[in-house]
Amino acid sequence: MFNIILLGITSLLTDISSEMVYPLLPIFLTTRLGATPLVVGTIEGIAESLASLLKVFSGYFSDRAKCRKPFAIAGYSASTVGKIFLYTASSWPVVLAGRVADRFGKGIRTAPRDALIAESSSEGARGRAFGLHRTMDTLGAAIGVLLAYCFITRAHVDFHQIFLYSLVPAFLGVVALFFVREKGVVRERENKPSLNWNALDSRLKTFLILMFVFTLGNSSNQFLLLKAGNVGFDAKTILLLYLTYNLVYNVASYPAGAISDRIGRKAMIVAGYLVYGLVYFGFAMASTPASIWVLFAAYGLYMAFTEGVEKAFISDIAPENLRGTMIGLHATLVGIGLLPASLIAGALWNAFGASAPFYFGGFMGILAAAGIWLLI
Repeated sequence: MFNIILLGITSLLTDISSEMVYPLLPIFLTTRLGATPLVVGTIEGIAESLASLLKVFSGYFSDRAKCRKPFAIAGYSASTVGKIFLYTASSWPVVLAGRVADRFGKGIRTAPRDALIAESSSEGARGRAFGLHRTMDTLGAAIGVLLAYCFITRAHVDFHQIFLYSLVPAFLGVVALFFVREKGVVRERENKPSLNWNALDSRLKTFLILMFVFTLGNSSNQFLLLKAGNVGFDAKTILLLYLTYNLVYNVASYPAGAISDRIGRKAMIVAGYLVYGLVYFGFAMASTPASIWVLFAAYGLYMAFTEGVEKAFISDIAPENLRGTMIGLHATLVGIGLLPASLIAGALWNAFGASAPFYFGGFMGILAAAGIWLLI
């Protein structure tokens, strides 16, 4: 539990930093730097996909090196550097560089950190462990959004100043990570990690394939923020929308993990993707501020039902000496799919209007729920 709490504190501080910045980026890009929705989608797609290529490798090398902590420290440090690029940005390519650095860090840290969480908890309590981590992570996100709102409503604070302030919690998050204690990892030297796809559990293989297909309809959250702007929300109220999403995500994460420990991961994950599909269909049809508020709250439920529970599911069925590799492979497949997903969403928006990418995403969400229920 000591490690889980410390890793939660690190994520809390890092998310304070990230969420002071993230919900403002589409507004900053489109209103200050003149970027189009397609450029916004391209930036997010490139950043997430390039970084995600690292996730399977960082997981594999942390399995092979029998240590997780150095990878996590390096990753959180790189994300801190990414905020410096945002502070200096005067054109969208510099924002792209900042997002790549930030996601590069996430790519290095995610699988080793999640493997640390799995190794610091028993199988029967793993859903709660990941749920607690998600709860602390999203609490940081909510605090970050609140801070961004407080700063942006002040007359003499601009985007660049907020980007500068975000460096403080990012640095403190890296410091907290140094106190994490490595847990024992499988030590058999003759059993070095070797990724043999055919030897993996059939449920794991099917799940990974389904997640990759679903991701093609799961574009960047930036499009949700753009949709809110399309309906009439300004930068200040968009921050409050994003805060609502994070609060629901925060409150529901631990109960969702605990419930998955009792009823099984599959049922909770299926429920999550059904919620996703319905929420995206709702975004496609939304035309009033009231409906946008409800949809952002419901989107928080989807995240709570799936984010931590999926990691617990993979940790349960992956070979122990490949746990970091499998968590990383899942993150890599999802991240690789985000580039075409965001490009598709941006192209659909430009060609057919704001509703088109959400109809497509809603269909893919329902398809994912059906696939998981029937095939796993």
